[in-house]
Amino acid sequence: MKAVVFRKYGLPDVLQLEDVDKPTPNDDEVLIEVHASSVNDWDWQMLRGAPFVNRMMAGILKPSKITILGCDVSGRVEAVGKNVTKFKPGDEVLGDISQHRFGGFA
Repeated sequence: MKAVVFRKYGLPDVLQLEDVDKPTPNDDEVLIEVHASSVNDWDWQMLRGAPFVNRMMAGILKPSKITILGCDVSGRVEAVGKNVTKFKPGDEVLGDISQHRFGGFA
């Protein structure tokens, strides 16, 4: 799948479109086919690595834990983990995935 990835902190010119592996949801997760994602202050601060506390989430010297930004998403559930009961594939959803390592720009 395609994703907008950042491998170093900086301005938007460090973003690159790359092919990445499609994730598989864990037991308590859903995989969303993203139809829309917004850019917000969380994404901007994470991209810049400032304030410094954001580097605690993404990686101190360079992004390693979070490499795909995008936390506000809408789309359709593509797959669900075995413990998920509230959603099923095909459900239309929207939400904030910032507490789950971002990834909306994929």
